[in-house]
Amino acid sequence: MLVFLAFTILLSITAKKDIKFQIFRQKAREDWILDAVGLFFQGILIPILQVKVVYLTYQHFLPNFHASLCLHPIFAFCLSFVFVDYLYYWNHRLFHTRWLWFVHQVHHTVTAMDVLGTSRNTLWTSFLIVYLWLHSLFIYLLFDPSWYILGVSLTSALDLWRHSAINPQPTSIIYRLLSPWLTLPQDHAFHHASDYTGGNYSANLKIWDKIHNTYHSSENIPEYLGIKSNLTLTEKLFFPDKRLIFTQSEYKKNLK
Repeated sequence: MLVFLAFTILLSITAKKDIKFQIFRQKAREDWILDAVGLFFQGILIPILQVKVVYLTYQHFLPNFHASLCLHPIFAFCLSFVFVDYLYYWNHRLFHTRWLWFVHQVHHTVTAMDVLGTSRNTLWTSFLIVYLWLHSLFIYLLFDPSWYILGVSLTSALDLWRHSAINPQPTSIIYRLLSPWLTLPQDHAFHHASDYTGGNYSANLKIWDKIHNTYHSSENIPEYLGIKSNLTLTEKLFFPDKRLIFTQSEYKKNLK
């Protein structure tokens, strides 16, 4: 419910700010398909798989561990919002290596910060993201997973916000309060910049980037976003490869 509410609010604010619907009008037909399929896959099919397949798999192989982990609500929340977030930092960083970039490149074809493009990806990339496996595992293990699920929902809502163009102004109180520790849309926009050279891999907490010296401060959204790809729609969805046209030569040096 929290994720759906966040999506609706962010989409409404985006439409209100962009009176002429330039973001939506400029989106190519192929990008509309990629974004719609991605949102359906990530927002509906993956949660169903988590409940109907992954969760039941743990139930089958770990029958004695169900509801065996008792944690204080705060620790259960931090388990998803902080610990899994740190694991995702490395998960995301691995996607930017020469070995896994091909399955992540489609996500970086987004050319505008747009909540609809949050889940744009090659479909089976979701199976390589720690969220699918760890969230189901901890929900299965926890005696009371409600606070863990709250952390999961908040992470998903923040992911939608990070990919939107609704960024707090550097002079605002919200920016001064959140910027030191939370990944903001302008931080993630740098990650999607056309002249991107690496960094800002964090999801919820930017402290992971700061600890590992991969953080780049960015108060405003870069002027140019996204990379060009000569993959067909079918290849983007199912069979990505390395036939990619980069908008700058520097990024190639990062794929080592």
